[in-house]
Amino acid sequence: MLFRRKQKMNAAYDEKLIELLGRSRKEWFQHRELLRLSFEQNDELEAQTKAAQAKYFFLFREAKKRKIRIKE
Repeated sequence: MLFRRKQKMNAAYDEKLIELLGRSRKEWFQHRELLRLSFEQNDELEAQTKAAQAKYFFLFREAKKRKIRIKE
């Protein structure tokens, strides 16, 4: 009984991780595109882009560690 409950909890958290991974990827790409299109060097935007990239790769490594597969 406890094992099934743990599986359900893991599945729920895996779904949340997949959603968060998608949102963070989208955010990173938006920041990257803004940085590419900007005329002047903007240190704050560059820092936000690097932070978004780091967040995405952290979540990506966590998904890989949990062996999560995204079903399309």
